[in-house]
Amino acid sequence: MGKKKIWAFTWEVRANDRSYHRRVKKKFAFCLSRRKYSGNAIRTAKYNLLTFLPLNLYEQFHRMANVYFVFVILLQTFPEISTLPWYTLLFPLSCLLIIRGLRDLIDDIGRHRSDRSINSRPCEILAGRRFRWQRWRDICVGDIVRLRKDSVVPADLLLLCSSEPSSLCYVETADIDGETNLKFRQALLVTHQELGSEESMAAFDGRVRCEEPNSRLHTFTGTLRWRGRAHALDLERILLRGCRVRNTALCYGLVLYAGLDSKIMRNSGKIKRKKTKLDHLMDRLVVVIFLVLLVTCLGLAVASGFWARTFQEKHGYLAALYQHTSPAQQAFLNFWGFTILLSIIIPMSMYITLEFIYLVNSCFINWDLEMYYGAKDIPAEARSTSLSDQLGQIEFIFSDKTGTLTQNIMSFKKCCINGTIYGNPGWDGSISKGSGLSWEHPGEQKLDVCDVTLLEAAQRDKDPVLREFLRLLALCHTVMVEDRGDQLVYQAASPDEEALVLAARSLGYVFLARTQDSITIRELGRTRTYEVLAMLDFNSDRKRMSVLVRDPQGTIRLYTKGADSVILERLQRRGHNESLTERALDRFAEETLRTLCVASREVSEAEFCDWSRRHREAAVLLQDRAQELDRLYEEMEQNLQLLGATAIEDKLQDGVPETIQLLKLGNIKVWVLTGDKQETAMNIGYACRLLTDDMEILEEKEVSEILQAYWESNNNLSGSGDAPCSLSQQRPEAPCHKRAIIISGDFLDQILQRGEVLKERKGWPWRWLCCDGAEASQDQAGLVEKAFVDLASSCQAVICCRVTPKQKALVVQLVKKHKKAVTLAIGDGANDVNMIKTADIGVGISGLEGLQAVQCSDYALAQFSFLQRLLLVHGRWNYLRICKFLRCFFYKTFAGLLTQVWFAFHSGFTAQPLYDGWFLALYNIFYTAYPVLSVGLLEQDVSDKKSLEFPELYMVGQQDELFNYRVFGVTLLHGVGTSLISFYITFWAFEDHVGTRAVGDYESFSVTVALSALLSVLVEIVLDTQYWTVLSFLMVTASLLLFCLFSFLTQSVDAFRIAPAIFRFPDASWNALTDPYVLLVVLLSLVANTLPSLTAHAFRATLGTASTQQKIHLKAKRDPEPSVELRSHVPRGSFQRRSSYAFSHQEGYAGLITRGDSLRARATPGTGPGACAPRGPRLCPPCPEGTPAVSPLHPKGTPSVSPLP
Repeated sequence: MGKKKIWAFTWEVRANDRSYHRRVKKKFAFCLSRRKYSGNAIRTAKYNLLTFLPLNLYEQFHRMANVYFVFVILLQTFPEISTLPWYTLLFPLSCLLIIRGLRDLIDDIGRHRSDRSINSRPCEILAGRRFRWQRWRDICVGDIVRLRKDSVVPADLLLLCSSEPSSLCYVETADIDGETNLKFRQALLVTHQELGSEESMAAFDGRVRCEEPNSRLHTFTGTLRWRGRAHALDLERILLRGCRVRNTALCYGLVLYAGLDSKIMRNSGKIKRKKTKLDHLMDRLVVVIFLVLLVTCLGLAVASGFWARTFQEKHGYLAALYQHTSPAQQAFLNFWGFTILLSIIIPMSMYITLEFIYLVNSCFINWDLEMYYGAKDIPAEARSTSLSDQLGQIEFIFSDKTGTLTQNIMSFKKCCINGTIYGNPGWDGSISKGSGLSWEHPGEQKLDVCDVTLLEAAQRDKDPVLREFLRLLALCHTVMVEDRGDQLVYQAASPDEEALVLAARSLGYVFLARTQDSITIRELGRTRTYEVLAMLDFNSDRKRMSVLVRDPQGTIRLYTKGADSVILERLQRRGHNESLTERALDRFAEETLRTLCVASREVSEAEFCDWSRRHREAAVLLQDRAQELDRLYEEMEQNLQLLGATAIEDKLQDGVPETIQLLKLGNIKVWVLTGDKQETAMNIGYACRLLTDDMEILEEKEVSEILQAYWESNNNLSGSGDAPCSLSQQRPEAPCHKRAIIISGDFLDQILQRGEVLKERKGWPWRWLCCDGAEASQDQAGLVEKAFVDLASSCQAVICCRVTPKQKALVVQLVKKHKKAVTLAIGDGANDVNMIKTADIGVGISGLEGLQAVQCSDYALAQFSFLQRLLLVHGRWNYLRICKFLRCFFYKTFAGLLTQVWFAFHSGFTAQPLYDGWFLALYNIFYTAYPVLSVGLLEQDVSDKKSLEFPELYMVGQQDELFNYRVFGVTLLHGVGTSLISFYITFWAFEDHVGTRAVGDYESFSVTVALSALLSVLVEIVLDTQYWTVLSFLMVTASLLLFCLFSFLTQSVDAFRIAPAIFRFPDASWNALTDPYVLLVVLLSLVANTLPSLTAHAFRATLGTASTQQKIHLKAKRDPEPSVELRSHVPRGSFQRRSSYAFSHQEGYAGLITRGDSLRARATPGTGPGACAPRGPRLCPPCPEGTPAVSPLHPKGTPSVSPLP
């Protein structure tokens, strides 16, 4: 059996010892070594002053076309075979390299500025015996830094102490995992007690031994050794770089990982040069064309050798002319001459024009007012100009959830109280002061209610169930409140809880303050204080929380809220009102609202005393403590009376459901990769129509079963030669297109890490990966990866929860590797940067989590809904335009220049050009460039409205229908046919006949062939253009006018007299084109070239062969797409999918409150600003560290409750 990968604890950090960390080295290559501990400065840019030129040229010469152009330039340096001066080709190549290099340089300058801004952020570092303001880049491993409220954590720190009670520190991790709810971290008790001043900080000499720097954001293991004792460290003691300190005035931390060693930077990934599918295809086509060119030149050269020998044998009197050369030598020279002559088959002007088209199409995206977000004045931005065609070929979209699909704003929308539903969809929630329904109190903000009827009922205060319902919302929570004089500011562990407390406040039940053992609320203007007897905290198994309180009259009541399945089964009775509430839950679920049931009961004094005694005994058990506490909670939370249900809306961004529907109709699969919890992601999946109620949801157990069956079938068949079993055969009862997969980051580890992290769990197919050697396990791990990707891609939707930034990138890489598909990643935070860099297209949302995602993206949008226009309109148009441009450019090149090959058969196989040198030079630049340019810039097959109305049109790009090897082959044959017709009709006309002006010379023949080919190309482009504008018409007209103009200038007699070696065709065009016979020949060639295209169009029209657009229109009329209705997600009694409480909640806050750890005691006279926490009387007596019942944080998974004596 293979061994699990063990993370070595070889990372030693010594506090306040910079010399040690600078002295320690590590080997990284052969005998070379470097500093083990990196500084805190980061560098995400690709280039610097020394590396820009060599690295950028190295990257650019990965394009085969650039290598080909350099090869041709080298050939031109030999005078014996040169047809043009070498510098005439070097100049356009240099322009092309400079344009692309400047574009890369501008992008990298932006990265340098971002790095400089981050590295220059101020921070306080302990230097000597006092803290000094320095820059982030000055931080070293082992330093102690001081952070203030709302500051960003500059490195991965061990929290030493803070100004909060029990050295708590509240942090927001939006830039790491996308969650905006607060999380708490707590220092060790020993550092909390001992490090209370700057002098004690300076004297601190603890040593931390922990794991080497890694990318795992959710785990940390280490030990702190200080004063002869070892203290265990976990993630609850660590502040990660990128977190933001909230609600904590001061905190102090020891730097463990700095700069590129920090966990968030380990997840950031590297910048990679992105190439489109058409780029890769063009590289291969360049090789193919070059090989065909070499074969053609070789054939012509061999023919020239035989022709030269035959000619010398027949014409012996010319032997003196060939005495210094042999037929073989002539063939050799002609080979290189033909190579140079035909090298323009791959025109450099095509790549320069292509760069211009990319630039202008990117500007079209920037100028699109439909993607302009007026609320924040944010336009769409194409930050990369070379990927626009690939926007039309996306097959997979990987999206973040928080801030991308949602606004992370919870709004109390509806409720059901005692069987009555409240919540008016048309009600805006505002109350005027003159209505008599509002009350003014200090510390209260703008009134916001869901229904005026509910407000009136609450104000009348005649319904006892309504009174208990609102009282529960104001009492049963773990929200902290801060009175800032003019307003109350709530800090909640989850946005769900905050929404409920705000709803109660809007209805007159205002949460004012809390202490360790009491909660004070204002009920319709009357202030009441409730004694808190116990708080039964939430955990993921309980799916509920409760609070036991004694009201001012002395009555003990239990208030409980939680998921509907766990509350309904604990009710005392199920009557009519309960049935109405269940129906209301189904109705709320249809509207994709996040629902919650609330209930209460009265507890007798005797029952509470008995339960409290047994709870105190269970809380100090050393074995099975969690199970015993759960049993006691279960006992207390029975015989409840249902008060009602709440419905909270997790606000999606505008247009998200419609956008996802359009993308799905366009055959684009949407995967959601989020750091949030599974239930929250599922609820959002239903809300945005990614999941529907008729889908089969495959969770980790089902996925592992399918993969195991696939694994066993393929292993059994591996030696028999039978066909491997497909994934679709494993579960034939469920259609593939009705499946969805929902898995976690831990599950992904089994697949993404290729068997390095193995779990000993029965039924997991990959636990045998390391049985037969490393090489076999690598192949088998790849088989598991491919099986998973095949299964996931056969599903309609995939949701991955609790994934790290690195795992997001690995999922994208996995799909790219096994499906060879074009991927797009979209996100708004720093946790999405790696995914955005890895995907073929990265889109950054200009949201609330900073601009890290935008700075690393290829395209920046303000809203997720703009993605439909970016892909279905601009992406599809750009793909269409680029493909048509390439097709037309190759066609016009082959049609106009392959006549050189046919001319060789009639010129003794010499490399003599057929055309005037000026025609060759200007053909691709002026004569035919503009019509093709108009196609690349303006072509459309349908309007933008039709593109959105029929998203099925997008599938053309996914299937590479518009430009591929087949299309290129047809274009090549078409060009060859045009060149043959243009040449041989003219050759036939000029062979035995001359015009009225004796036009039959070489120059006139050349002009006639050139004009025939040029007009045939222009007419073909005109026929192929579907969208005509004034500019398109001007482009075609300009080509003809420029041909006439330059023909007159380059073939004038005056120019011939000045430079006869350069202007070799004096008056050739005038002499030829003024002859009616020549014009008839040109017309005949034009008709012969155009007739096949017209015949093909007529043939398709006659047979009724519909175009793709027509097929889609007919299909839409015949079989319209049914609208997706938002119905109840699951039948009653199945796995809970509608309750929202605690899905974004963190366990442990109830314990902090009842122990008093999170509540500030009154400051004692000696508490100064430099102190970490008050040293006066403690609300909770300190106990030995490690005692489970009284530790600052309960062990993970142990429900915390602290009844007061």
